Amino acid sequence: MTDFTRLPDLASRALGGAVVAANDELFAAKENLVLPEVAAERAQFGHKGKEYDGWETRRRRSPGHDWAIVRLGSPGIVAGIVVDTAHFTGNYPPHASLDGAAVEGHVSIDELTKADWQPLMPLSDLAGNTHNIFPVYSDRRVTHVRLNIHPDGGVARLRVHGTVLPDPRLVDVGPFDLAALENGGLVTAVSNEFYGRPAQLISPGLARSMGEGWETARRRDHGNDWVDVQLACEGVVSLVELDTSYFLGNAPGTAAITGIAPGGEVSLLPRTRLQPDTRHRFVLESSPSVDRVRLDVYPDGGMARLRLWGRPTVAGRAALGRRWFDALPDVQALEVLRSVGLPPQEAGRLVGARPVSGELPPPAARLLDGPLG
Repeated sequence: MTDFTRLPDLASRALGGAVVAANDELFAAKENLVLPEVAAERAQFGHKGKEYDGWETRRRRSPGHDWAIVRLGSPGIVAGIVVDTAHFTGNYPPHASLDGAAVEGHVSIDELTKADWQPLMPLSDLAGNTHNIFPVYSDRRVTHVRLNIHPDGGVARLRVHGTVLPDPRLVDVGPFDLAALENGGLVTAVSNEFYGRPAQLISPGLARSMGEGWETARRRDHGNDWVDVQLACEGVVSLVELDTSYFLGNAPGTAAITGIAPGGEVSLLPRTRLQPDTRHRFVLESSPSVDRVRLDVYPDGGMARLRLWGRPTVAGRAALGRRWFDALPDVQALEVLRSVGLPPQEAGRLVGARPVSGELPPPAARLLDGPLG
């Protein structure tokens, strides 16, 4: 995609992102930074001054700068960020920068602050009451980002757009939704998104309203609407879930799922009748391996969620594992190899030889290519 803002917001609270630490939040809470909704203008005043829908620090009277650390909802490779200063006019930071880190496990805040932070965006100028958009040029997978504002001030929202790159060790234990955004699924094309974004189809959790699904405009021709989804990796789908929850008078009448692989297209779910406000589940007795799918809805309407439960193929799991390992920062790559018993010298050689190819030592092969690799 050329417009990185079309990629998922890896930091969004809707994806599980959270602001885990900030050095200051006197005027407005750090948690507002990753809320999925647009920042609202507020007129009320509280005990600490005017209330803002964002994160705001006090006026700095000492050298240094303020910062906030965000745990990404799904780790991945950052393509660009939006530092939104909506409604901050005389109190926005004049400059900002962004760092990224990759850590193993669930670390404490103290451990996190001491992580190997690497720059993702250099110190850049900001404007007030503006969506400040910055591309990021990095091929490394990160689990956390740190927004630095110089020297102080307020930011309404931080959007961290990129591609999800899941930890393949989690894939191995299953069950696995091949289409899920948090697993690396991605909407690549759509016929219409007038009322609702198609990325919400593959977002975590159940929809809580019609506004949390994908909905098209009313068609006035003889065609139908559709959405294309790139799967987390090549896999075999065994259970399809089409959820029309909250769509009452505007659910599709029927739907079909077509799988797409290098060899061509194959029908996974033939055109099937749907009911409004219902979670439909369809077991597929046998289906070929695919790496993309197209959901067709007839003729139009809304869908809350699309789930494609299944298992990666051997080739798909290996491709995912190697793509993940190649994107790890050096420190984390060495750490994961040590965790499977690879000697330090051999681990260092493998990290230095990335991108990996060919045969691997058995411990590394099980890690990267999967239990059957």
